[in-house]
Amino acid sequence: QVHLVESGGGLVQPGGSLRLSCAASGFPFPFSSYTINWYRQAPGKERELVARAGDNTNFLDSVKGRFTISRDNAKNTVYLQMNSLKPEDTAVYYCNAVNQWGNFWGQGTQVTVSS
Repeated sequence: QVHLVESGGGLVQPGGSLRLSCAASGFPFPFSSYTINWYRQAPGKERELVARAGDNTNFLDSVKGRFTISRDNAKNTVYLQMNSLKPEDTAVYYCNAVNQWGNFWGQGTQVTVSS
């Protein structure tokens, strides 16, 4: 059974940092074959793509220079390092793994940036 589990969310003050993890298990194909996306959804807003780790890495303009994405294929884990967090980064963050054979989602982890 496929599982994607996000962790690392929480409450942080503006300017602080968090590192989110996305751990995968039970995938039918090698983890390295999947593009991993981090999405977020704030209350009342549409889900938006924040970062992508595939053949290339891509970032939402508003997080460029603050967020980085990395993956450890040996551990089937992808990390989203978030620095200089702003209140507008508050959202539920979701991990998504996709390749030509499948599309999987995690349950999300809440990130709240507030003083």
